[in-house]
Amino acid sequence: LNINPGLYEYVRVSLLNPKSVTMDELYGSYNQATRDWKDGILSELMRNICRDASDPTYKWLLFDGPVDTLWIESMNTVLDDNKMLTLNSGERINLNPTISVLFEVSDLAQASPATVSRCGMVYFNVEDLGWMPYIHKWIRSRKNYEVAINAPKPETT
Repeated sequence: LNINPGLYEYVRVSLLNPKSVTMDELYGSYNQATRDWKDGILSELMRNICRDASDPTYKWLLFDGPVDTLWIESMNTVLDDNKMLTLNSGERINLNPTISVLFEVSDLAQASPATVSRCGMVYFNVEDLGWMPYIHKWIRSRKNYEVAINAPKPETT
């Protein structure tokens, strides 16, 4: 449980559940009355994390939620060699080399073979994980809690 400071690179994680919003809210849309473009959550998030190409900080864009053919197909240009998000407004947002896109999903039933072939897969079987990850997480959270309340150390009681 002891992790040495400086042993790992700092990573800024941006978390998004794409199924919690509509396609217009996710990618952006035109207002039909005024013909103005309004950014969606993803387009604004991508623009912000891609703004400074010289920033060496690693950034992860983590999609946590079920895969849906509607939103995932629009991500194919981000996942292929182009690494570019193309919006309906015509704007193109290039991903920097320090940006990674991750998907945490329960299954790939709605993903097309084209999408799956663009991604690397890591599968964790819940039964294989066992109970140790839960214990480690509880110990870390308990330690932080005890430090926060200034609880006496076991060896001093």
